[in-house]
Amino acid sequence: MKYWFPFILGLLIFSLDDTLVFAQKTPVRTGIEVLVESDFEQLAGNTVGLIVNHTALHEGGHLINLVHAAPNVTLGAIFGPEHGLRGTVEDGEAVKDGVDQLTGAPVYSLYGANKRPTMEMLSGLDLLVFDIQDVGSRFYTFISTMGLSMQSAAEAGIPFIVLDRPNPLSGTYVSGFVLEPDQQSFVGQFSIPIAHGLTVGELAKMIKGEALLPGLDSLDLQVISMEGWARDMQWPDTGHSWVPTSPNIPNFETALVYPGTCFFEATSGSEGRGTLNPFLQVGAVGVDGDAIAAVLNEKSLPGVYFEVAEFTPEPLTSMDSAPKLNGQAIRGLGIRITDRQSYQPVETGIHILHAYYHAVSDPDEFLTRKEWLGKLSGTDRLAGMLISVTPEEIIASWQEDVADFSQRSENYYLYQ
Repeated sequence: MKYWFPFILGLLIFSLDDTLVFAQKTPVRTGIEVLVESDFEQLAGNTVGLIVNHTALHEGGHLINLVHAAPNVTLGAIFGPEHGLRGTVEDGEAVKDGVDQLTGAPVYSLYGANKRPTMEMLSGLDLLVFDIQDVGSRFYTFISTMGLSMQSAAEAGIPFIVLDRPNPLSGTYVSGFVLEPDQQSFVGQFSIPIAHGLTVGELAKMIKGEALLPGLDSLDLQVISMEGWARDMQWPDTGHSWVPTSPNIPNFETALVYPGTCFFEATSGSEGRGTLNPFLQVGAVGVDGDAIAAVLNEKSLPGVYFEVAEFTPEPLTSMDSAPKLNGQAIRGLGIRITDRQSYQPVETGIHILHAYYHAVSDPDEFLTRKEWLGKLSGTDRLAGMLISVTPEEIIASWQEDVADFSQRSENYYLYQ
């Protein structure tokens, strides 16, 4: 699938008045499936706002179409996150407002001048519904959009309903630094680990219950739970086809490595953008992937084998128009997953980053965006730790905080 992303993306840039049908019966029924099969009972009689993108799919079509066609629900507004309603806007690029051609409903961007719905946008709405497939990483901005929109719903005095979807990484893998308060940003709104091990519905409950954002005490939060999902399930176990959640997460394998190789965004090296294998290959000028692969393979990290990856970043439509190291041939590192269930993405990412940091000729020129590394990792300590602390010691440093988070998060589990 990763080699055909431009073709697949073309299929996904569908007009939302078309029906996208999935005939396969799956063991996991998502929140949207439960909602549709109830004939929209939880929304009946209300004018609703939908916070969605192209992933809000049911076997009968897109949630926008289904709500518009439902006789007992009125579609009042549509809100789109980063990458836009169709998931084709590049990383970091502002998304514009518009009007949905089929329904006539206003489409408001939540990734531009506004990161949350304004009271004017919510005027006339009885409730908000969130249905976006997340990837289970703290710095993936869809959960920030969810949390800030919860604040807007609380301020407006309207319910907030989450249609739950699987955490692709499972509900058992929890890892990485817990976000420190001074690192809060749109890529880190909550004091949670990098891989939080929660579904979006569970996370919404925890955001409110643990006051991870202010102003939510009065929020009427409702979660329409999945059926058939268990905590040990990764995405392939759900039986659902992967829909690229954003231009550079074209498949599950990419989503799996993303929580660790995303650290390369803070370096002068390449995280694989500008190729058809983003995040599954990384590299830096002047560093031979052979040596890095040998160092890492000697560690026998679980579920992964490292190999040389030769690639040249170049502009790719709807993926990255200006990738780092554009046009430069790189003999980098390829990440080959050998056992997805034992693979540890954050830990592996730390090992890779540490290996490159100590292989480059000038570490300061390699770690060019220390502030961004702090935002991604959740702490400004990581940049200093890379200098003299082993990867194993870095990983050990977050274990106590992760254990505390895991204990607290169990109170919000909807699934076993």
